[in-house]
Amino acid sequence: MNPITVFLTIACLVVGAALGATGYLVVGVAFVVVAIIIASALKMANAWQKFVILRAGKLRGVKGPGLFLIIPVIDNVVAVIDERIQTTAFSAEEALTKDTVPVNVDAIIFWFVHDAQKAALNITNYREAIDRVAQTSLREMIGSSMLSALLSERTAADDLLRGEIGRKTADWGISVKSVEIRDVAIPVALQDAMSRQAQAEREKQARVILGSAEAAIAGKFVEAATIYAGQPAALQLRAMNIIYETTKERGATILIPTSMVDSMNPVVALALAGGNATAPANANELLPTSNNSAQKIALKGEGPAPAFQAT
Repeated sequence: MNPITVFLTIACLVVGAALGATGYLVVGVAFVVVAIIIASALKMANAWQKFVILRAGKLRGVKGPGLFLIIPVIDNVVAVIDERIQTTAFSAEEALTKDTVPVNVDAIIFWFVHDAQKAALNITNYREAIDRVAQTSLREMIGSSMLSALLSERTAADDLLRGEIGRKTADWGISVKSVEIRDVAIPVALQDAMSRQAQAEREKQARVILGSAEAAIAGKFVEAATIYAGQPAALQLRAMNIIYETTKERGATILIPTSMVDSMNPVVALALAGGNATAPANANELLPTSNNSAQKIALKGEGPAPAFQAT
């Protein structure tokens, strides 16, 4: 009973009792009768509710929202339909996919009643029916889908379920807003196999990327070798730069054979290439030094002792 009906009923009862106590018995009884009629005849539906009313067993109509009157005894409210969006959770356990893999699937459906008359008269319990239809449709969808598609194409599976459930519930005055698959659980053994497969795919991709990088690096080395072959001075400068970069750290000591030091001196290198027996007078030269560490290379024509020391 709604608050307005309760208030009017109590008010009439109080007035009737007061009049009966003061000697106006007939008027008091009339107010009591009015209170009973108000309690049974005055109804109120909220904004989201629809009342389905039968009169003598036949459909009179659907009322609501707001206040309305019915004829007591003759009229009967057989259903109060909530037209707001509602949710129903459903699941399928140990359902086999198209490739015979048992899976457990949990889903949720969002639905609402768009025709209160059909929901009240065409089916006994529309809430229970939509749950059963959702479970059946979910099992049918799982049976017609491959496991890989079920795991990767969730949106397509949701749309398929929504269309199938909506088609079956349209005659009941129910519309399906959306269906969402929340979880797909597969056996533990299959999870391990799929994990190993994914790991193997990642390793394969990593090796392909590494091979491509090695090929690119080899190409760059070939280009560098071509440049150095035509420019011996560039190769010497590169070697000297490598030595400089190596001796940046304090306390580093590098021992370089005399022949290698001679190869870094263009004059000596040309003399050696030409077969000259005597080294030029300017063969002994100092390499550039850095501010970080004192570096000195003493060049000697002969002798097995190392000719470079950086401290």
